[in-house]
Amino acid sequence: MSTQETTSKQDQYTLWQILGIWALATVPMGILSWIVYPAVVNDSKSNPLTSSITRIVLLTIGLAWLFFLSLLIVRREEGDLRWRTVKRRLRLNAPQDPRTGDTRRRLWLWVIPFIIGNLAWGVAITPYAEKLWVAIFPFFAEPPGYSSAVIFESQEIMNRLVGAWWFFGLILVSSVFNVLGEEFLLRGVLLPKMEGVFGRWSWVVNGALFAFYHVHQPWTIAANVILGVFILAFPSWRFRSTWMGVILHSVENVVFGFVIIGIILGLV
Repeated sequence: MSTQETTSKQDQYTLWQILGIWALATVPMGILSWIVYPAVVNDSKSNPLTSSITRIVLLTIGLAWLFFLSLLIVRREEGDLRWRTVKRRLRLNAPQDPRTGDTRRRLWLWVIPFIIGNLAWGVAITPYAEKLWVAIFPFFAEPPGYSSAVIFESQEIMNRLVGAWWFFGLILVSSVFNVLGEEFLLRGVLLPKMEGVFGRWSWVVNGALFAFYHVHQPWTIAANVILGVFILAFPSWRFRSTWMGVILHSVENVVFGFVIIGIILGLV
């Protein structure tokens, strides 16, 4: 029996179940960003590196929660966490032909145009989309002390990070949970069980949920709508493979990782 046939026979979520799982991911991230972070950082302007690291650590905790929440849901629904069970439930399989449901290796080639689209969107459009979003909704603007870009805007800070491989380790852990936590929950847990409510447009709603999950950084919501819908949710839905979303979601993190390595080696 194919993964597609197995998934189609699973009970679909109700609207309230979908929103409930989304809230279990969204609310903790919002609390960590808007309640815990200001409480533990007294003066972000006096020590921007410390405040940036603190925010990264807190959000990493939230992203790790998404990862373990995905496994908890699988355990509750399926009764165990054996690899075979997790792989089937989260659709951690090779891409499937949309017409036949058969897995085909050549379908991996579809990640190439989506990667190009991801990079083009991120470089050419995202900054303008975020500016327009904040211009329309100024209360969603990024507050002082919330941007990690301060690390790259100060040569003094970058000099302090030369040889700091612990920082690369932190970014690596954060990136892993960022990709696996969000993709396992949004594309693995939710997407296969949203068609009962949203039908063939489940991928559109899934991408929108991904965007509005970013209450911890609402200035990115508009840009994440396009990213979530067309770059992450659509290929995962079309080819019934969460790995598609994982690969595409990893692109920015890989690029960012090389930048961090450059800083640690003193090349930037």
